[in-house]
Amino acid sequence: MGLLDRFRRRPPPEPATADLATVRAYFNEASANEDHYPTSIDPRILFVRRVLEHLGDLNRGVAADIGSGKGRFARLVKDQNPGATVVSLDIAETMLERIPGDIAKVAASMTQVPLRTGSVDGAYAVESLEHAVDIEAAVAELCRIVKPGGRIVVIDKNAQAWGRLETPAWERWFDQKDLEKLLKQHCRSVRSEPISYWEDVAPDGLFLAWYAVK
Repeated sequence: MGLLDRFRRRPPPEPATADLATVRAYFNEASANEDHYPTSIDPRILFVRRVLEHLGDLNRGVAADIGSGKGRFARLVKDQNPGATVVSLDIAETMLERIPGDIAKVAASMTQVPLRTGSVDGAYAVESLEHAVDIEAAVAELCRIVKPGGRIVVIDKNAQAWGRLETPAWERWFDQKDLEKLLKQHCRSVRSEPISYWEDVAPDGLFLAWYAVK
């Protein structure tokens, strides 16, 4: 190995294949870790603000949180849109147990969302698409459930930053343009940007956000 090879960025390895039962068991156990999988999130965090801004007014509509965990984003979407129906979908039943009663709960995989085609006004997946066992199928489902003109947000990790965090073997990070292309197969407009947790902190390359209109 040459001297420079030690400093060159290596592409992420091909993710290991995982079945739904493995992923479900992992997150049912992980739900006990409040530090890594918290129940709430600071509403000032830029992730939250971008989701709320792009989804817009949902007070007479339906919003779907795909891969919701304990509903940290769903709570804030409901708080900002008290007249909306907010649906939290997660593969882990123990995650859903922490979600309040004014939010609908669905235990299901991102690749087989049990909601009707075009039945929601907005959908979002924040740090959850990375765990889908079939990324293309999960993106297709995320877009399928949104009605024409509805809005979609994905926030997840950047493939160019691979290796900065320890991850499950199946986890996948995303190339900005590759995920744009996937979303464009189903949506009439797509844009993306690097994003940080806080507005006054420049993005460090770890997270990307994609915004789409069906």
